[in-house]
Order: sequence, then C-alpha cells, then structure tokens
Amino acid sequence: MTTQTLGSSPNVTKLSAEQVEQYLREHPEFFNDHLALLAALKVPHVAGPAVSLIERQVAVLRDNNQQHKRKLMELVQVGRDNDALHRNLHLLTLALMRADSLGDVIERVHGHLRDDFKADTVALRLARLPADFATDTCTLPLDQNDAALAAFAPFFRAVRPLCGELKPEQLAFLYGDQAEAVASTALIPLGVEAEMGMLAIGSHDDHRFHPAMDTLFLRCLGELVACALGPYLDPAPSA
Repeated sequence: MTTQTLGSSPNVTKLSAEQVEQYLREHPEFFNDHLALLAALKVPHVAGPAVSLIERQVAVLRDNNQQHKRKLMELVQVGRDNDALHRNLHLLTLALMRADSLGDVIERVHGHLRDDFKADTVALRLARLPADFATDTCTLPLDQNDAALAAFAPFFRAVRPLCGELKPEQLAFLYGDQAEAVASTALIPLGVEAEMGMLAIGSHDDHRFHPAMDTLFLRCLGELVACALGPYLDPAPSA
C-alpha cells in the first residue's frame, strides 16, 4: 500500500490534526506553492468574524511588534532612570565633599534627597552624635540601648537596605509626627555594621519602595553618607 502524504493527493481525508500540524511545522514552505489555499483559509477571530490566514498572521505579527516596542520603551525608561540616579548621586557626592561641618553634611543630605531624588520625607537616626549638636525632628540621636530598636532587629542583623511598608511603631520611631503620611520606605544602614545609625527615605506612594526592588544604589548611597558623617561623629567606644 502506498502511504499518502499531505500535498501528494487531493483525496487524502483521514489525517489527524496532529499529523497536519506536524507536517506544516516540518514544511513551513508548503504555502509558497499553494497561495490560493493560503488566501482561502479562514481562522476564527475572538474580536469579530473569521479572517483569512494571511490577515490573521499580519494581526499576530502586528501585536508582537507592539509588545516588542513596549518592552523596548520600558528598557529605555529604565536606562534613563538609572542615568538620572547616577547623575544625582554624583551631585550629592560633590556636595558632600564641600561640606565642612556635621550640620552642613546633614543639610546637604536632606536637601539633595528631597530636591534631586524626590523624597517626600527624610530621617536620620544617628549614633555618637556630639552632645552639643542641635538636633531636630529629622535628625535625632540613636541610643543603642533604646527598647524601640527591637522593632528593627532583623534590619540590624541583615545590615542591608530594607524597602517596603514598615510597621506603625517603626514609622513613628523614624518619622515622628510625619509617620502617617509615609506609605513606603527605603531604610539604609550607615556603617559596616550600621554602627552609625540609619537613613530613612519615605514616600507617600506605597509603590515607590518595594521589597523586590534592586538595592545596589541604596547601598552606595548609604556608604557615601556614612563616609561623609564619620569625621564629625564622636569616636566609637573602646571594646
């Protein structure tokens, strides 16, 4: 018995859908020699009446093209955002290099984070602040024996930036009377073991800082701020 294959005879009627699919996958050029058949094929369309296979292919290709364009634009935007971050970090670095006092360092950190990085709220909680330094609600001393620090135990153990929503007691400790307006936070350790304290950047947008975001920039920011603060803080107690 002669085995008939797709395209060898117009009388072949007992091919399964799987066989047809396999044949077409193995012979993608099939429709080059059967253009009339290609134009005659109709494919159901979820948004309206049946369309020809060619029209359907064009629609699919157009949709894929739009998806690729969207992904490309997303990548372009990510690149622009990263460029802006690096540029602003460079400006902050230059500003901190010109600072000549603890108050000047703190003022420049607050100013650049608010103006260049669009932070809604900034708080510094610093250990080893000089006794004569005039603090305010945005910059307060941090006592390592403060019972309120128990709420930050995982943060101090990890010694890496923490992003997302904080608990009410954490917000109150960091932001005081501004706590209710903060929906998400980037919390950054200052020092190799967070021995200088922590920098908190708060946002009114609950999606601004989230646990899945990359924290490389925040780590660099923490190292920069700690380096600028170090010369003006009291020496660490001897072991």
